[in-house]
Amino acid sequence: MKPKRFVVGLTGGIGTGKSSALKAFESLGAATVCLDQIAKEQAKPGREGYKAIVKNFGGCILRGDGTIDRALLGRVIFSDKRAKAGLERATHPLILKEMKRLVGKLKGLVVVDVPLLFEKNLQKNFDATMVIACKPQKQLQRIIKRDGLTSREARLRVKSQLPLDQKRKFADVTINNDRTVENLKTEINAYHEGLTLLLGGLPHGNHD
Repeated sequence: MKPKRFVVGLTGGIGTGKSSALKAFESLGAATVCLDQIAKEQAKPGREGYKAIVKNFGGCILRGDGTIDRALLGRVIFSDKRAKAGLERATHPLILKEMKRLVGKLKGLVVVDVPLLFEKNLQKNFDATMVIACKPQKQLQRIIKRDGLTSREARLRVKSQLPLDQKRKFADVTINNDRTVENLKTEINAYHEGLTLLLGGLPHGNHD
């Protein structure tokens, strides 16, 4: 009997190209879930995540319109380990609950972008794990260019995550993303074809 679904936990480091890899899988027909997007939804006024964040950090992280200033919150948690741990305690259970709910509605090949996959020992939630990696200098260049950060801020964000070399050891598959987006898409396409063949031509992205 064919499995109902096969769930891949996709991770990497900030700036390594996880989002591009997720989009590549989606363009090929795989169902996708992004934990960063779930976190953004949870941080909207009125949601449980929003209430937990405000309770933990106070009104100082709010804009004038009552929404959370994500840039300010980012600077706080990436410069203070205790603050980062507090945010994770407040929001991660809510994010994981929503992830499981969404994945449970899907069939076929499902790819989930999980930034802290190995840091939080979440491997048990997935049938396979994949790391998108790149050279440290390339990673810093991408973060600085994309987020407008200083070199120091970029290094702090990289340092806050588990080193890529360790993630490589834990992952079932590692894709090196040192070149172009097109190169990354080619690599993703190869793994997508391999997975669908292995799984006997699973349908993609169908809901229950």
